[in-house]
Amino acid sequence: MEDITRPLQKLREELILRGYSQRTLKAYISIVQRFLYHSKSTDNRDENAVRAYLLCLIEKGCARETVRLTRAALQFYFLTTTGKHLSLETVPLPKRQKPLPKVLSKEEIKSIFGQITNIKHKLLIMLAYSSGVRVSELVTIHIQDLDTEQNILTIRNGKGGKDRITIFSEGLKKELLLYLCQRKENSSYLFPGRNGHLTVKSVQKIIDLAAKKAYIGKNVTPHMLRHSFATHLLEQGTDIRYIQSLLGHTRLETTQIYTRVARTNIVKIKNPLDSL
Repeated sequence: MEDITRPLQKLREELILRGYSQRTLKAYISIVQRFLYHSKSTDNRDENAVRAYLLCLIEKGCARETVRLTRAALQFYFLTTTGKHLSLETVPLPKRQKPLPKVLSKEEIKSIFGQITNIKHKLLIMLAYSSGVRVSELVTIHIQDLDTEQNILTIRNGKGGKDRITIFSEGLKKELLLYLCQRKENSSYLFPGRNGHLTVKSVQKIIDLAAKKAYIGKNVTPHMLRHSFATHLLEQGTDIRYIQSLLGHTRLETTQIYTRVARTNIVKIKNPLDSL
């Protein structure tokens, strides 16, 4: 069997040189590796082979985002490693699903907070909801990223490698400062773990356990706190463009999905039955 180590190594180098994140690097290498094993021979690796591979993924029922990511990874691989520019935009993708964001009520969030006894874990989850950050951003927050004078949190190297600022609660500030004064870990991370910072998996476990103890009856994820942050801001009248900035969305259309779950205007509608 052909040795694919060399092309994969070259792909890795090209991704690093262009500043791609470790997450993207791992995803692209894994995708290209599967494709190279699937195509078997270099003679078959052309635009038609990639098109057939993508269509095979679609027929297997792979999610649209999986197919889209595969297409992007293979385009990048061929362009940077072999010098071929593949025109794959004509490959049909499954229709994009637009499910509503899963949002927790304020009562459910309070209930989850009430089930967490570990102070570090509690502040971690409270900050997640208070700032609307992604869980990958949450675990890498440094102490210096907190501005306790203005209650502003700086997110460095967020999605797309961009920095931004968001807010956090005035009430949470006092608890965070007390936590920092009393904690024993000598780390620049706000929420240190065994090998640096807490892992995303650890945060998921904390929320899942607290939600089960609170009898929420839903599969609660860290991202639901982000959805809830955005929705609750919208319901209290915050301008959607401010919410867009706090969340770090590039496109306003991405933020506008929260208008579909916010209940501010819906609850004000008078039902026609009540007017009879």
